[in-house]
Amino acid sequence: MNSAIKSKLRLDLRARRKSLSRQQQTVAASQLMRRLIQLPAFRSARHLAAYIASDGEISPAPLLRYAGLIKKHCYLPRISKAAATNSMGFYCYRHRQPLRQNQYGIGEPSGLQRQAQAANKLDIVLLPLTGFDKTGRRLGMGGGYYDRAFAFKRDITGRKPIMVGIAHHCQEVNSLPRDHWDIPLDYIVTDRQIIKVKRR
Repeated sequence: MNSAIKSKLRLDLRARRKSLSRQQQTVAASQLMRRLIQLPAFRSARHLAAYIASDGEISPAPLLRYAGLIKKHCYLPRISKAAATNSMGFYCYRHRQPLRQNQYGIGEPSGLQRQAQAANKLDIVLLPLTGFDKTGRRLGMGGGYYDRAFAFKRDITGRKPIMVGIAHHCQEVNSLPRDHWDIPLDYIVTDRQIIKVKRR
C-alpha cells in the first residue's frame, strides 16, 4: 500500500518543484542557506555532506560555497557503478571542482579519488527530499540510497551524523506513510522554515 501512495506522491511533488522558475529557485536556495547556517549542528560541523541539485530540487550550492570558504570539509555522494551493490559513498568536494554525470544525470566526484569518507564520520548530512510532513516523515526518490548508507542511524539514537532533509516549502504534505527502513531525520529545513523533528 505504501508503495502505491508514495509513487503517486512522487509524481505530484516532483511536478510542484519543477514548476518553479529559475528566479524562484535562486531565491529559494539563498533563503535555504540563511536558515541552514543558523543550525548549531552546521556551525559546529567539520565534515559536511550535501548533493548537486537536479529535477527541480532545492539547491544547497550557496551553502557548499560558504562552507568551503569557512574551511569546512565538504563531500558529495557518488553512486557505485556495480549494479549489484546499489550503494553510495561520500567523496571530497571543492567549489568548482569538475564533476562527472552518473546514470541519473547528476553531477558527482570522479572515480579518481581513492577513498570515500565513512558515513558515520560525517558531522552533518543535507539530503534532498521529494516530500515531507511536519512529524519528520520523508519521501525520497525511491532508490533507497540514503536509507542504505545510513542504516546504522535507525538503531543508535544520537549517533552522528545529524540528518537534515532539505526541500522547497511547496513539497510539504499533511501526512506521509512510513516504512521500517526509513532513516530518521533530525531537522527539515526549507526556504521558509526550520523544523526540529521530535523523536517518538
